[in-house]
Amino acid sequence: MKHILRGLLLFFCLNAFARGALPPDALAKIAFDQKLNAQVPLDLPFRDEKGRLVQLGDCFGSKPVILVLGYYGCPMLCTLVNDGLIETLQDLKPDIGDEFNIVSVSVDPGEKPALAAAKKKEYLRRYGRARGDEGWHFLTGDEEPIRRLASAAGFGYAYDAGVKQYAHPTGFIVLTPHGKISRYFFGVTFSPGELRTALANASAEKTGSRIEQLFLLCFHYTPITGKYGALVMNAVRVSAAAALLALAGSIFFMTRRDRAGKAAP
Repeated sequence: MKHILRGLLLFFCLNAFARGALPPDALAKIAFDQKLNAQVPLDLPFRDEKGRLVQLGDCFGSKPVILVLGYYGCPMLCTLVNDGLIETLQDLKPDIGDEFNIVSVSVDPGEKPALAAAKKKEYLRRYGRARGDEGWHFLTGDEEPIRRLASAAGFGYAYDAGVKQYAHPTGFIVLTPHGKISRYFFGVTFSPGELRTALANASAEKTGSRIEQLFLLCFHYTPITGKYGALVMNAVRVSAAAALLALAGSIFFMTRRDRAGKAAP
């Protein structure tokens, strides 16, 4: 049911971007450019959730890092990515901060540490493990270091003034302790086994292989027709139909159960 609900949220998000004002050339750049083994600049200045000036490398130490790019005011996609990540992390034995760290970075230069602190509190509550506070960092910054980091990570994004939101791909990146890109994860649901393997490889400074970005078809835009691909819309329609059928089925069985309960005496 969670996957169905996420599909519905993506449907509404897709409609929102369809009404936006981004030109086709800008939309075409909204994807992950897989830059495996590329070095992420660790000297970039940011503010952490407490307002302290830090460099990106301060969040690494000797552990691999899960880098999550997005923005804290995102109404849909970033929440879906973090929800999926948290569910996956709950299936891993080590806590955040034990064998890996997480760095969430907002691509919106208008967002401030207070909002980052609120998001950290919210996500740690969902995570439910006490040690997560030590290893999950929430950063905000100015436009230049944000763009440098996004460019190095291959994270394409753009601000859509029509809907007042950032259009961006979904997923996260696993970095080695020295800040090299080891593996990409796309979508909003992730395999605990694959993440466990990716973190082990990153810890050993190993680089994974390129993966297909099938999920990012949700943001595929056809400049010629000015519409999203038919495959995307069909997938969205299937998700919506499945959700409606599931809801109707639940109502039907609940009604039958109530009637049977009343008839039993």
